[in-house]
Amino acid sequence: MEPYGASHLVMLGVFVVGLAAAVLVGRHDRRTGSVVVSRSLALLLPAVTVPLQVYDVVTRFEIGVSLPLHLCDLAWPAAAYALWTRRPWAVGLTYYWGLVLTTQGIVTPSLGEAFPEVRFFAFWALHLLIVWAAVYLVWGLGLAPRWREYRLVMAVTLAWAVGAYAFNLVADTNYGYLVRKPSSGSALDLLGPWPVYVLAEIAIVAAIWALMTWPWARTSRRHAPSPRG
Repeated sequence: MEPYGASHLVMLGVFVVGLAAAVLVGRHDRRTGSVVVSRSLALLLPAVTVPLQVYDVVTRFEIGVSLPLHLCDLAWPAAAYALWTRRPWAVGLTYYWGLVLTTQGIVTPSLGEAFPEVRFFAFWALHLLIVWAAVYLVWGLGLAPRWREYRLVMAVTLAWAVGAYAFNLVADTNYGYLVRKPSSGSALDLLGPWPVYVLAEIAIVAAIWALMTWPWARTSRRHAPSPRG
């Protein structure tokens, strides 16, 4: 797929419309207490993602592409669980991974297949649903993360990076772009050579996630009940 070609621009348009819908529907569900949309989306994520991934593995297996080792492959189960249970830790994983890491794949996709290839639909279904879920949960339902979720997601993400990098070395793959940058170009090109760009990415992501946490944590403290004397 050509970055910022016709199909990419169409999907970006769908993405923006979905963001607005996620906020509106989420706020409606917060007022009414409905779980229908939330749980329907929780079921939709595996219903869409799993068959497409299985089809890809069966028909076009590539060790560097087909295995569920990208961070978004962990983000969609977290998003599905968060939508079903609304547990804070799962919402945190969806929020941080979805709005920073998955969004990068939407804005600067590294995708060799164009419309109407199966991988095209698998890529966009996975990425769009994760980000929409994050927006629905946080800005729609008001399930904002706090510093506890920030620390948890940082620890889980670093553990994933270590595991994915080790696998990359053994299998000569590039999951998470931890060994080399995507050939199609991305924001990583601005961060220098390996391993500088990996370390810089970790520092930048940690800082951005902290900034994404601070307003919610500040609001939480402001509305906390005063201690009784």
